Amino acid sequence: MGMHTNTTRLAAGGRLVRDAVLETLWPTRCCACDVPGAVLCAECERDLAWLDLWQACPACGAPFGRLVCTECTGIVLEALGRSSLPFDSCRSAVLLDATAHRMVTAWKDGGEARLGAVMARILADVLPRSWFRDGAHRTDSARMPPDDTAPQAVLPVPATRAAVARRGFDHAEELARELGTLLGLPCWTPLARPRAKDQRGLSRRERARNAKGSFALARDPRPASAQCALPQSVLLVDDVFTTGSTLSDATDTLKAAGVRTVHCATFARAF
Repeated sequence: MGMHTNTTRLAAGGRLVRDAVLETLWPTRCCACDVPGAVLCAECERDLAWLDLWQACPACGAPFGRLVCTECTGIVLEALGRSSLPFDSCRSAVLLDATAHRMVTAWKDGGEARLGAVMARILADVLPRSWFRDGAHRTDSARMPPDDTAPQAVLPVPATRAAVARRGFDHAEELARELGTLLGLPCWTPLARPRAKDQRGLSRRERARNAKGSFALARDPRPASAQCALPQSVLLVDDVFTTGSTLSDATDTLKAAGVRTVHCATFARAF
C-alpha cells in the first residue's frame, strides 16, 4: 500500500513538473485573441454572441423566434422531410460567430482539450431552469416519477467514425460528460452512428438525407452499474446546431426506443 501511494505521488509530481515546464515554454493562450493566461480569456468569453433565452424560439432554440420563428416553420421542416420537430425543446448558448467558431475548431481539430470543459460550463449556465424539476438541476434523479420530463441523463450525439478516427476522440461525448458532471447527471452513450458521413459542407437538404436513418442503439447503452432501461427523459448534447437534422434523427432513434422526452442542448447555433 505504501509503495503504491509513493508511486502515485511521484507520478503526480512528475506531471506537475511536466506541466510547469510546458507552460513556461509554451504558455496557455486564449484561442480567440492569443492573450496569455487561459484557453478563453474573460474578455473574449464576455464578448461571445450570447443567445437571449427570452428572445429564442422555445421549440427549436433559434434566436429571435419567441413570437414568430422562421427556423421551424412548415416550409423549413418540409425541406428536412418533416412535419414537426421530434425533440421537445432545444437550447444553444451562443451564436456560431468567429470567436465561437475558433473555439470549436481549436477544441475538435486543434487538440485544445481544455476547451471542452469551458464550453460545458457556458452551456450549463444557460440551460432553462424550467427543464429541471423545481427550477434547478437535480442530482436525485432515481427518485423522480417515471413521467417526469426533467432530464435523468445526458446523452451525446456520437461523432461519425471518420471524425473519431481523424481527431482521436468523440467530441460530443467529451462535452456531454463534462456537462453531466456539472449538472449532477450521469452520462450515457446509447447511440451508435454506423452509417453516417461527415455533415460538413452539406446543404440543408443534403444534411437531412445524410442524417436520416444513420443512428442506431448501441448493444448495451447503460453504464455497467445501471440496472434499468433508458431514462424516460434525457438531455441530448452536441457542439453545434446547424440545421437540426442530426439532432432530429438522433431523437427519432431515442423515442423509438422508449424515451418520452428529449431536450436538446448545443454550445453554438449556426446562423
